[in-house]
Amino acid sequence: MFKLTDDRSKKGTPLAKVVMQTLSDVMNSDDKVVFLEADLAGASSSTIIQKDHPDRFIQVGIAEANMIGTAAGLSVEGFKPFVHTFGPFATRRVYDQLYLSGAYAHNTINVYGSDPGFCTGPNGGTHTTWEDVALMRAMPTAVVCDAADAVQLEWIVRKFATMQGIHYFRANRKDVRNVYAEGSTFELGKGNVLKEGKDVLIITAGQIVSDALDAAEKLEAEGISAEVIDMFTIKPLDADLILSEVKGKKAVVTFENHSIIGGLGSAVAEVLAEHAIAVPFKRHGANDVFGQVASQEWLQKEFKLTADDLIETVKGLL
Repeated sequence: MFKLTDDRSKKGTPLAKVVMQTLSDVMNSDDKVVFLEADLAGASSSTIIQKDHPDRFIQVGIAEANMIGTAAGLSVEGFKPFVHTFGPFATRRVYDQLYLSGAYAHNTINVYGSDPGFCTGPNGGTHTTWEDVALMRAMPTAVVCDAADAVQLEWIVRKFATMQGIHYFRANRKDVRNVYAEGSTFELGKGNVLKEGKDVLIITAGQIVSDALDAAEKLEAEGISAEVIDMFTIKPLDADLILSEVKGKKAVVTFENHSIIGGLGSAVAEVLAEHAIAVPFKRHGANDVFGQVASQEWLQKEFKLTADDLIETVKGLL
């Protein structure tokens, strides 16, 4: 069961460090878990694993496709590989290897794609991925998660370590605001209703869940009742929850740090369309653009992914 934090203004441990500390702990009790890095040990804090488990840390260098092929080979031999690189290189660059050597061959590869969307910051357009969820949603049998904060991310890593198949999780490397209280647990494939409301349904995922909650509180002060769902598992999607919570709503908005094409918004739109739900609907995300070079804060504003931008979309739709 989950519980919301008492203070959403606080930030937790940097998310990359959460991943690596959690994996190191998992590796203490499971000698089949191995970790592969693509020349980003310092940037991703995977030096933690390199120090704690040097025999199961593999530095492949800037050779991401080879990293996936190696991970697939390790899976064939009974290991449970986790791999890391920046989001575009963890999906776009290695898609064929993940698809064929991973999913098609029924192997297990757990992929951490870091710094999605505006989180890429000054690394710029070459390192920006607005399409990673779209790509991984299209891969048969793959599971796709977008962590809201450190608490949820730790749970996802531990859960994936117990599963077989292709699993993709995206998250910032840096610290983000807390959403959940320590000790919260979740259910894969099930969304979480974080705030109830009767006028508009906001479905979101990832670190901007906290921004969606900010927007809902501001809307409430203006007399607009907004419900917020954290749809942290984007595939498989919790269609039952969407159909349940859309009842009686005047509008539905999806809010994501991803392109409006192929991501959470598209997934929700498919559910609404297939069940003939007639409700005003808007996908709020990156609108068919490339990335830019700037700070995360500037990019979030530039791509209109702040709480105030979401408020504007909700009011316009209503």
